[in-house]
Parts: sequence; C-alpha cells; structure tokens
Amino acid sequence: MASFTDRMIRAAKLDVNLYEEVEADKTAMGQAMGVVVFSSVAAGIGIIAKAGLVGIFLGTIAALVGWYIWAALTYFIGTKLLPEPQTKADMGELLRTIGFSSSPGLIRVLGIIPGLGGLVFHAASIWMLIAMVIAVRQALDYKSTGRAVGVCVIGWVIQIAILMLLFGVARGAPKTF
Repeated sequence: MASFTDRMIRAAKLDVNLYEEVEADKTAMGQAMGVVVFSSVAAGIGIIAKAGLVGIFLGTIAALVGWYIWAALTYFIGTKLLPEPQTKADMGELLRTIGFSSSPGLIRVLGIIPGLGGLVFHAASIWMLIAMVIAVRQALDYKSTGRAVGVCVIGWVIQIAILMLLFGVARGAPKTF
C-alpha cells in the first residue's frame, strides 16, 4: 500500500498515474476520506478568524456530504448520461479518485495569514477543479478531457443547487430552545 502522504502529494501534482492507482485500490477509501477531512479542516483553519472552531466542524461535515453527493452525481452523469464507449466505473472508484482530488485544498490552511485568504482560497479552488477533472477522466475511462470537464461542471451546478436547498431548509427550520 502506497504512503498516504505520498499519494496526497502525487494527487496535488496532478499525477494521472496516482488517480489510476487509487481508482483500482479498493483499500484506499479510508485514505480518500482522510484527504477530504484534512482538506476541509485546512479550509476551516484558513478562515478560523471568520468562522471560529464551529466553522471547522461544520465545514468538515459539509465537505464529507458534498464529496459523497458530487461522487454520486458524477457517477450518474458520467456513466448514464455522458458515457464514452469504454466507460466502466463504480461508485467506489469515483469516491476514491474524487477524494484525492481534494489534496490541493490543503494549502487553504495558509488563508490564516492576514491578506492571503482570498488569493489562497481562489488558487486552491482552481487547482482542486483541475484535479477533479483528471480524477473524473481517469475514473470514467474517458479519452476526452472535455467530456470530463462537462461532467464536472454539470455535477457542480447540481451539487450547488442541492446544498443551497439543504441550507435554505435548515435556515428556515423553526428554532427550539
């Protein structure tokens, strides 16, 4: 089994072979989940001045839920709506590859440095999106990067709508004291 740290570094370096490796390694699910947790905690630390400790906890929960939703959407969109002839994947493959695509998000911890927050978070978002496209392309066995971009964009839009709906419902829930 490859080192967890080595895998995160290779994922952040956008190493296509890493994404193929974790796609095939059914024992890498815990590592993929760990990447998602570490990335969300790094984001929480990066905005701790604004969100406090509760932000780290809620951000971690939201990241885990978002990871699962995005993987499920990507699976459906990529294998049912926009498959290529050679596309063959299962939910576990997408959870593992997409989980590792969160590796660049670890730099968000640098958002704690005054004046760097916005820049760091934007850079991390772009880097993570590129990693996500590579992860999806590899997990779905696509030859076309454009198709992987399309699947990611469609999934992202739907995920945002779902999360907005969930947060809207949560905000509108009656408060009990």
